[in-house]
Parts: sequence; C-alpha cells; structure tokens
Amino acid sequence: MRRTTPIALAAAALLLAGCGSQSGGDSGSKGKVSPSASAPSSGSGCAAQVELKVADNGRTVCLAKGGELRLTLDGTKTRPWKPVALSGTALEAINAGFVIQPGDATAAYKAVAAGTAKLTSSRPLCPPADPGQASCKGIQQWTVTVKVK
Repeated sequence: MRRTTPIALAAAALLLAGCGSQSGGDSGSKGKVSPSASAPSSGSGCAAQVELKVADNGRTVCLAKGGELRLTLDGTKTRPWKPVALSGTALEAINAGFVIQPGDATAAYKAVAAGTAKLTSSRPLCPPADPGQASCKGIQQWTVTVKVK
C-alpha cells in the first residue's frame, strides 16, 4: 500500500479549492444576507433594510412593511446581468440612487404591502467565444424571494 504524504494532500486540496471558482464579480456578501443595523420597522421580526448580492441567490428574506431592499449584482462587460425583474405586488421600485458599472444590475425597492415578491435576473455563464471557437450557451440564474410582513 502506498503512503500519501501531507504535501500531496495539501496540493490536492489547493487544486480542488481552485476548481469551480469564477471571476467576474461573483464575490460579495460571502453568502450572507445583510440586514441593516436598524431595528425592524414593525413588530413583524423582519428587517427594515436588506442588501442583496450575487451570493444571496436562492434565498428567502423577510422585509418589514415600509422597509427598503437594495441589491447589486456585480457583473462584467462580457458577462452582464440583465435588469432585475420583479413579480408580485409587495414591493415597489424606487430610485437606487447610484451609478452602475457596465455589466452590473442594481435595484431598490420599498415594501408597500404584505405578501410575497420574487426578484430575478440572469447573465451568460461564459464570456462570448472568439470566432471559430466553441461557445458556452449556459445561463446563470439569480432569484430571491421576499416576504413582506
């Protein structure tokens, strides 16, 4: 039986850690939804302010009625996010109040009624291929469900 050295194990771990990583602005909130430091605006137990990033994909967040939600999806010129789409009547779009960089998608909403809303966006999984090269047709989806109480 062959012995595996600690150096070989460490090298394998480093190689695996690099697999699946992507560039293009996918870093952000490190998987955490960032409610503001302020207390909820009602006794609902929901946040008065929420900030969302790419890493919040697939999450459900609770926003107090009258609260605000802001989001920034960091993209690139070659992998731009589509404008954020809103479904449901619990949120109303407001002015985000800042300039966006090419490829980014930003949005801001006010919680106007109790209920559920869904925010969605998408972008190409890969940058466009050079002429004569194989292209990637994958799409990266982003979705967050917002419950307003």
